Amino acid sequence: MKKKKLRVTFNAPVVLSIVAVSFAATLLGYITGGLSGRLLFMTYRSSLLSPLTWLRAFTHIFGHADWAHLVGNMSYLLLLGPMLEEKYGSETLAAVVAITAFVTSLVNYILFPSVALFGASGVVFAFILLSSFTSFKEGEIPLTFILVAVFFIGQQVIEGITVRDNISNLSHIIGGILGGLLGYGLNIRYSH
Repeated sequence: MKKKKLRVTFNAPVVLSIVAVSFAATLLGYITGGLSGRLLFMTYRSSLLSPLTWLRAFTHIFGHADWAHLVGNMSYLLLLGPMLEEKYGSETLAAVVAITAFVTSLVNYILFPSVALFGASGVVFAFILLSSFTSFKEGEIPLTFILVAVFFIGQQVIEGITVRDNISNLSHIIGGILGGLLGYGLNIRYSH
C-alpha cells in the first residue's frame, strides 16, 4: 500500500488573504508609527471627494490596534471562515466581507463623525451569525441562530450601554445583523 504524502493546501483563499493583508497592515502600522493605519486602514469622517475615503470604507477591516486585537479577530476568521467559504464559495464570502466592511464604515461615518473605526470585528460577527445557518432548512430558523444572536448581539448591546471603551459595539451589532440577514437569504437561495 502506497502512502500518500501530506501537503498543505490553500483551502480558503478569501479568509487566508484577509489574514495575510491584516498581518501586513498591522506590521506596517508598527513600522510607520500608525501613519499607514490612519492613511489606509482606518475609516473616519473625511471628504467624500477623496478617493481614500472610499478606499478606507473597505480597507479599514485590515487595520488593527495591536497584535492582541489582530490575533483575536484572525482566530475567529480562521475558525469560521473556511467552513463558510466551502459552503458559499469564495466569491460569495468576499461579497459578504465587502458588504459588511462598507456598511459598518457608512454607519460609523454618519453616526460617529469624530470616531475612527478599524479592525475586522464587524466581519467576525457577520461570520459568527452566518455560520449558525450552515444547517439551515427552508421554512426553519435554527435554534443555534437564535441563541447565537441572543448571546453575541445581546452582549454587545449591554456592553455598548454599560462599558466605556474603544471597542465599537455598534460595528459588532451591525456585522451580526448583516451576517444573520445574509445567512438567511443565502440559505434560501442555496436550498433551491
